[in-house]
Amino acid sequence: MIFTHDTTRLVLLAGLSLGYAGVCLAPWLRARAKRRAQAAATAALADSRPWLVAYASQTGNAEELATQTAHSLQLAGLPVRLCELAALSADDLRQAERALFVVSTYGEGDAPDNAAAFMGRLMTGELALPQLHYAVLALGDRSYHHYCGFGRALDAWLAGQGAATLFERIEVDRSASAAIEAWFQHLSHLAGTSDAPDWSAPSFGDWRLLARRLLNPGSAGGAIYHVELEPASGALPDWQSGDLVQLAAPADPAQPREYSIASIPQDGRVHLLVRQHRHPDGSLGLASGWLTQQAGIGELVQLRVRQHRRFRLEDNAARPLILIGNGSGIAGLRGHLKSRVLAGQRRNWLIFGERNAAHDFHYREELEGWHASGHLPRLDLMFSRDQAERLYVQDRLRGQADEVRLWLEQGAAIYVCGSLAGMAGGVDAALEEMLGRIALDALAAGGRYRRDVY
Repeated sequence: MIFTHDTTRLVLLAGLSLGYAGVCLAPWLRARAKRRAQAAATAALADSRPWLVAYASQTGNAEELATQTAHSLQLAGLPVRLCELAALSADDLRQAERALFVVSTYGEGDAPDNAAAFMGRLMTGELALPQLHYAVLALGDRSYHHYCGFGRALDAWLAGQGAATLFERIEVDRSASAAIEAWFQHLSHLAGTSDAPDWSAPSFGDWRLLARRLLNPGSAGGAIYHVELEPASGALPDWQSGDLVQLAAPADPAQPREYSIASIPQDGRVHLLVRQHRHPDGSLGLASGWLTQQAGIGELVQLRVRQHRRFRLEDNAARPLILIGNGSGIAGLRGHLKSRVLAGQRRNWLIFGERNAAHDFHYREELEGWHASGHLPRLDLMFSRDQAERLYVQDRLRGQADEVRLWLEQGAAIYVCGSLAGMAGGVDAALEEMLGRIALDALAAGGRYRRDVY
C-alpha cells in the first residue's frame, strides 16, 4: 500500500517536473527559433546585392525624393545604398543588379553640380552593363527647351550600355504630384509592399506679408523688392542659412516658385529678395507680380520652408568662406553672412556684382557696416555699367586669382548664388582657369564648391 502510494507520487512528481520543464523550455525554444530566423534573414540580406539609389540634385528636390525612395525599399526589408551620383564608380555599376536614379536638370539641359564628376568619368565612354536593371526619375521644368535634359541623357546612356529598364523613365514637371505618385506606385510593386511611407512635401501654411520695399529705384534692370513674412499663427519654423521657401501664388498654386531665404531665424521673419519678372507683352510674372505688387500688406501668403542641403554651411561652418553672387543672388549670401556674424566667424569674403552702384547696391549699409566692423574683411564689388567697359563678377574674380588660391590653401569653401546665364558660368570658367577642372571638381565633390543658381 505504501509502495503503491510512493510510486504514484513519484509518477505525478515526474509528470509535473516534465510539464514545468516544458513551460520553461517553450519560450527558450521560441527565442532560439526567432534568433535562427533572424540570423538567416540577416545572412540572406548580407548575401544579396543592395539596390543603388543615386541622386543628382541642385536645389535638394532630387535628394529628398531619393531619400524617400531608399526608405520605401528599406521598409520592405531590401538592402539599399543611397549616394550622390558622383560617388558611383564604374565598378559600382558593374556589380549592381538594380539601380534607381533620381536626377534633376537645371538651366537648358545642364546636369547638377554633383553629377559633373560622374559625367566626366563615365558618361563620355563605354561601360558594359548587361546585368543592370534600372529606372530613372527625371525632374525638370517644361518652360525650358531641354526639358529633363540630363535625366533623358542618363537614361539613354544607361540603355546604350546594355542595361534594362525596370519601368519607363518618369518625368516630373516642377514637382508635379501625379508623376511622383506614379514613381512610388512602381516602387511598391517592385518591393512587394503597398505600405510605402508618405513621400509628400510639407503642406503650405498661411504666412502674412508684413513688409515690402523697393531696393533699386531708378535701376536699369528689373525692380527688386525686399519682402518680409511671418507665420499667421504658431511659432516661426527653424531653418538654416542657404535654405529656400516655396511660395504658391493664387493664380497658379500648382506651380510653386522658390526663393532663397535672405535672413536667419534670429531675425524673427523670413526675408526674400524678389525681382519682378516681366513677360514680352509687359505683364508681370504670376508669382513675382503678385508678391511685389498685387498682394496687400497684411495679406496671407501660402508658403513653406524647404531645406536646401546643397547650399547650407554644415561642414563648412568653421571654414573661411568666399561668397560670390550677382543681382538678387545676394539673398542667399546675405543669409550666410548673417549666420557667420552671429557665430563670430570673420574669415568672410564677398564678391558681388550688379549694374550701377547708385541704384543696385543692395543692402549697402549692412554690407559696409560688416566690412567696417571686421565681420566682412574682404568686400569686392563690380558694377558692370559704372565704367566704359562692361566688367562683371568673373572679371573681378580673375583679378584676385592669387588671393583665391591662398584662401583655398587655407581651407576655404566657395559659395556662388545668382543667375545661371552669364554669372555662374563665367565664375565657373574663371575658377577652372585658376585651379584646373580636376581640382574644381574635387572641391565640388568635397562640398567646398557649392552653387545656388537659377
